[in-house]
Amino acid sequence: MTAEIRWLWSRLNANYWFYPALFALGAGALAFTMVWLDRHGFAEWLNETDWIIPARPDGASNLLTVIAGSMIGVASTVFSITIAAVAYASGNYGPRLLTNFMEDRGNQLSLATFIGTFVYALITLRSVRAENEVAADAVDAAATSLPGFVPQLSLLVAFLLMGLSVGVLVFFLNHIPASIRINTVLKGIGQRLLEDIAKEYPEDANGAEDKPAPDGPPILSDTTGYVQIIDFGEIKDAADAAGCRVALEVRTGDFVHRGMALARVCAGGTKDGPDDELGDKVREAFSVGASRTPEQDPQFLIDELVEIGLRALSPGINDPFTAITSLHWLGAATAELGRRDLRKRIAGEEPEERSVIPLPDDFEHFLDRGFGAMRSAVATSRTATLVMLDTLRNAAAPVQDESRQALLRKQGERLLEQARTALAGPDLQEVEARHVSFREALAGGAG
Repeated sequence: MTAEIRWLWSRLNANYWFYPALFALGAGALAFTMVWLDRHGFAEWLNETDWIIPARPDGASNLLTVIAGSMIGVASTVFSITIAAVAYASGNYGPRLLTNFMEDRGNQLSLATFIGTFVYALITLRSVRAENEVAADAVDAAATSLPGFVPQLSLLVAFLLMGLSVGVLVFFLNHIPASIRINTVLKGIGQRLLEDIAKEYPEDANGAEDKPAPDGPPILSDTTGYVQIIDFGEIKDAADAAGCRVALEVRTGDFVHRGMALARVCAGGTKDGPDDELGDKVREAFSVGASRTPEQDPQFLIDELVEIGLRALSPGINDPFTAITSLHWLGAATAELGRRDLRKRIAGEEPEERSVIPLPDDFEHFLDRGFGAMRSAVATSRTATLVMLDTLRNAAAPVQDESRQALLRKQGERLLEQARTALAGPDLQEVEARHVSFREALAGGAG
């Protein structure tokens, strides 16, 4: 599967219209199927069931009209509530969170259920025939013993869909306020970040990182935008066919423009550069768009946590406890990164044998992207500074590699230095005392 197809599939699942459209098509197919069963006599057993009172044409028509009208009204209300919640969340927590809410399965499936029920009721309503109407054919006339035609089995399914829609509405009314709570938002980002780290770097090996790849002629970009997905398998196939190794110069989430190097050919290229076929295949493996996405990009989720934390610590908001929650999730992600092998395996190949060499993901880069980006704002708050020192200490606990522990100590040292420019008096004294215990804890862990 090419990068473009994979990107299209991920975007379809993230778009707000995909599941409603899918449910509408499914509901239409279900309605035609149920009406066909009714017209061919499969609903006769319902006319003979004592506890089910067969509906008359007028009653069936009114019921289906009410269901269809109420469902499209509820769907409109649900969409309006969702847009209001998205506007509130993106305005308060950051515009990058718009993607998270658009991808929310609870919102998508709620709207899809109401749209599907509306379509089903509307199509079934078309088949209801009044008592004074003549049957369309002999099969239609034999479908029910009552005057006119009422699709009894289809009507029963409409009842069930209406009951399901009521349950989904109750779920939605609880889900929306719960989903915009800041702790829920941070939990969703943090858990997805931990899952992506486990997926991208599945091996536990403290300290294992890629080394810089050898130099070689570049493969230049012919498009402009953010790298959204890289199809490593396609690049590997192209490199194997050309008998060379390809070292990437960008990561997923990086911004590229025309003439910028996407990759380098480490072996097998000509002096003037790679052949046109190899260059075209490598360029086709990069999906470039107008915005970043969480796909293959743990840094995007780290940036979301940082953005929420920075907004919370801004003078206009001054909410250090939200920033503390962001720090806790950053600490959990840092601990996972610190104990993992950060060398990517392409198509199951060991790092030493790869024909595709990704741009190295080193531990220091992730630290600077997370704690480093928040450090200046955290240092202005005594509470957040103390929590960040504790978080760095806890993140270092599972890390055995001394070089990575040294990087964590360095973050603590820089935080103290920054705090000395922002805090004074007892607040600074407490931070300095906490830093002493932080340094001792990491010195004991290194020993």
